[in-house]
Amino acid sequence: MTDVGDQRAGRSLVYLTEVPVDRVKGIGTVRARKLNEDGIASVAHLLLHVPRRYLDRSQLFDLSSVPLGEEVTVGGVVRHVSRRRISRNRTMIEAVIGDGTSTLTAVWFNPYLKIGEGEEVVLSGKAELFRGRLQMKAPDVGRFGGEGSLVTGRVMPIYPKVGGMASQKLLASMDNALRRSRPITDIVPVEVLDRLNLIGRDEAFAGIHFPDDIGEVERARRRLIFDEFLRIQMAFRTRAYDEFESQIGVQNSVEGELYHRFLEALPYRLTSDQETVTARILDDMAKPRPMHRLLQGEVGSGKTVVVVLALLTSVESGHQGAVMAPTEVLATQHYLGTELALEDAGLAPPLIETGAANTASLFGAEPTTTRGVRIGLFTSSKVTTNFVSGDVSRSRGIEWLQDGTIDIAFGTQALIQSGVSFHSLGIAVVDEQHRFGVEQRVVLRDENTTGGVPDLLLMTATPIPRTLAMTVYGDLEVSTIKEMPPGRAGVTTETIPDAADHEIDERIRRTVAEGRQVFVVCPLVEDSDKIDARSATTEYARLRNALPGIRCELLHGQMRSDEKSAVMHRVRAGEVDVLVATTVIEVGIDVPNATLMIIRSADRFGLSQLHQLRGRVGRGEHGGACILAADPTTVEGQQRIDAMMATDDGFRLAEIDLEIRGQGTVFGGAQSGVADLRLGDILHDREILEAASLVAAEAVEADPNGPFVEAVMHEVACLFGESAQWLTRS
Repeated sequence: MTDVGDQRAGRSLVYLTEVPVDRVKGIGTVRARKLNEDGIASVAHLLLHVPRRYLDRSQLFDLSSVPLGEEVTVGGVVRHVSRRRISRNRTMIEAVIGDGTSTLTAVWFNPYLKIGEGEEVVLSGKAELFRGRLQMKAPDVGRFGGEGSLVTGRVMPIYPKVGGMASQKLLASMDNALRRSRPITDIVPVEVLDRLNLIGRDEAFAGIHFPDDIGEVERARRRLIFDEFLRIQMAFRTRAYDEFESQIGVQNSVEGELYHRFLEALPYRLTSDQETVTARILDDMAKPRPMHRLLQGEVGSGKTVVVVLALLTSVESGHQGAVMAPTEVLATQHYLGTELALEDAGLAPPLIETGAANTASLFGAEPTTTRGVRIGLFTSSKVTTNFVSGDVSRSRGIEWLQDGTIDIAFGTQALIQSGVSFHSLGIAVVDEQHRFGVEQRVVLRDENTTGGVPDLLLMTATPIPRTLAMTVYGDLEVSTIKEMPPGRAGVTTETIPDAADHEIDERIRRTVAEGRQVFVVCPLVEDSDKIDARSATTEYARLRNALPGIRCELLHGQMRSDEKSAVMHRVRAGEVDVLVATTVIEVGIDVPNATLMIIRSADRFGLSQLHQLRGRVGRGEHGGACILAADPTTVEGQQRIDAMMATDDGFRLAEIDLEIRGQGTVFGGAQSGVADLRLGDILHDREILEAASLVAAEAVEADPNGPFVEAVMHEVACLFGESAQWLTRS
């Protein structure tokens, strides 16, 4: 695949990105400024603004058989024209047209319309009866025998509004831009087009904007969708090659003593999914190139155990591990869970009194198999470890990272702040990575490459459909855990009106009386004049008054870190019956004794949030229940509630969520979806997406710096500019 497609005399998309849109006839400086605000700065961007639907005006109806109330095209000779002024600025023009089978009266309120008796015309519009006569109001007009009309007698494109341009003005400008741009050269090799039965790019642009028939639209659409997907997939593939496949990584020896001791101490066997995923991760870690993998799985599917096994493998190989989470609550949960698991496996280090830990030299140089695995939790102001009693200063913790005293560090973005570095980072784990920008998630790895590029493992409990993963995480290998560990009783879901306080209070009383704990989640911290929804502070006050004798606590993101930590400690210790919170508990909360989740104003939450919250209960031997308290006022809100009631399959819910919310944006730092797609739909066009992915993979594997790859990447850089900097090649 060395030959780039047809590059004979013509204009490439890259060239057309360099032609300002104000060079198009009918678009002046003022209009161009408005188009720029809508993302259309060049002729290329204008041509990529494709129609949203079409009117088929290619079929002429006889006037005697015109269907009423439908968009139709008719033709005939103008038999009579009359004009009369009906106000200072309005002139009514009536024209009687005949075609030998019948007559029709066309009416316009337009003093500038020119139409004369004896002309042969084509009219497009809706026919209706007025006082027993066939009539059309304000139809579009074309002439027989002229240069051809853009609005009559053909398949007419209807564009989404852009730049404040009137539809016919935009149509004329698009026609001018296309005629002056053709022929448009093709960068895709001919053998690829033949293999996939795709038409050429020039034919595709002509067919999408001004097709001769409706069938031509689908052929053009399929080719341009392929181009959209190809740009995305090629960008991901080159990124994977440049930053991972071509780099020297940290090579680990796998399945050592720490790995086996930890595995043998588990009170259960790994599921087959956990075993498969672990094997793939360890295989990656043993290779000379760095790992770049996404681990996804349902809430409670056992991702954490897999991650700890990978971390221990790196530690036993003489390196360190790091786990970065988006919130202190989640980072703390990871730290506490790992601390307990190490103790159960007999891998915890001996505890040293704070006063004795003045220098790192006190810890000696014993291997981890004898001295234990030392872990640390880094927050904004302090460091907690499993080998020193009491907290130490952040500066002391950083010293222990730099000299290798700490084997595994847990924290938030505090781990990537200036001055933080590792002695020998072997693996970086980023949890709930969709909450970080692309740049943030790789800084942890890129700033610690002295012994080779560390492995990077991203993980999420938000299920991602395969097609979405391809368009958002196309530079990653993806592993999925779907099988749930045995012993989970599951969660039932029900919905009630949000005003049903008495019923909710009674459910809480019964649950607490059984010795279980309850989560109550609200969308707001404080009441709002603009949003009609429950707030956590108001609900907390209400429950304390309504449920005397029941221990209630409040948790939200505006509280100080030490306050949040103290609340969560009491919850885990069983000292709290009811925790009223915001979505700060959406991820990372593992309280096996919590069996009831109540979500107030549930229609205010996103579908993935609802699914995540539901997964926070029923994590132990007792069954859980999730109550969606909601009075949906929007179609989307009702759809989310209906979906939650219909299924607990996170991957199906993710697809429904995508259908409800629409596609996001690929070429942006947040990398949250695919709004860059003007034509493609990742759910309905998955066959084309997979074909583009395969073509990109083949091209990069054959020649990562070849002309085909470089041509596509040049288009990415020119079409998306600064928003694609994280994917463009330097």
